[in-house]
Amino acid sequence: MSLRLSTVILPYLRWHEGGRATWQRAEQLGFHTAYTYDHLSWRTFRDGPWFGAVPTLTAAAAVTERMRLGTLVTSPNFRHPVTLAKELISLDDISDGRITLGIGAGGTGFDATALGQDPWTPRERANRLAEFVPLLDRLLTEDSVSYEGDFYSAHEARNIPGCVQRPRLPFAVAATGPRGLRLTARYGQAWVTTGDPKLYEDGTPEQSVRALRGQLDKLSDACAELGRDTDELDKILLTGFTPDRARPLASLDAFVDFAGRHRDLGFTELVIHWPIPDSDFATDEKVFEQIAMEAAAQLG
Repeated sequence: MSLRLSTVILPYLRWHEGGRATWQRAEQLGFHTAYTYDHLSWRTFRDGPWFGAVPTLTAAAAVTERMRLGTLVTSPNFRHPVTLAKELISLDDISDGRITLGIGAGGTGFDATALGQDPWTPRERANRLAEFVPLLDRLLTEDSVSYEGDFYSAHEARNIPGCVQRPRLPFAVAATGPRGLRLTARYGQAWVTTGDPKLYEDGTPEQSVRALRGQLDKLSDACAELGRDTDELDKILLTGFTPDRARPLASLDAFVDFAGRHRDLGFTELVIHWPIPDSDFATDEKVFEQIAMEAAAQLG
């Protein structure tokens, strides 16, 4: 099974002070997709520069030609399906059909309260995602949509001419719970996971592999319930949040070993964080580039 290598570029650099060059370099290195986080602010970056995902991807689309682009991930925390759909159709057009929408339920970070609301409970986040994804699917595939739900409404929302990618741009759904996996099976073209967060602090790489195998089994069950072949879905692992942490990026050999184990589990795409000095994503840039250019050949 082939394995694609992608990267995620956090939007903390001014465009003319390293931002544009980073996205262009990602394409030069041969990454399949370059994603960015879709947050209003995030963790230790909260008090520093942080730019919007959609404008950043629009700019990236204008200075790249082949590499796919996407969010990893967008959530309902501060998004509405009607306005998001319009932005996505525009972005898909500007990029000539190179956009993937990573989407998930969101969490309890800064995004959850930035609009002045109380953080939603896990159940409410799941309820909102269960309404958000089907409505967004309709908005991206139908010329005019009217809808009244528990959380979202649309009144004759028009999205002509629709996406360049048909019937719409692909959804990569981040989910590990039963409801989220059912959404993935019904609406997703890909599935995204970061592993089991309970293992991050004190777990082992072996425990993580077992947990990921269990998640993949549950995804297969969700697909089987709908009569869908799980092989139709790409399986994406966003690295850096398993007990391995940054160790797979310490050397080419370490990464090839890590990537091979996860390819054998059934993953079709691994995403590695672009190096950021003095952060949790600090990595030797020469080793990072060596991995980008040479790992795929060693993985076969």
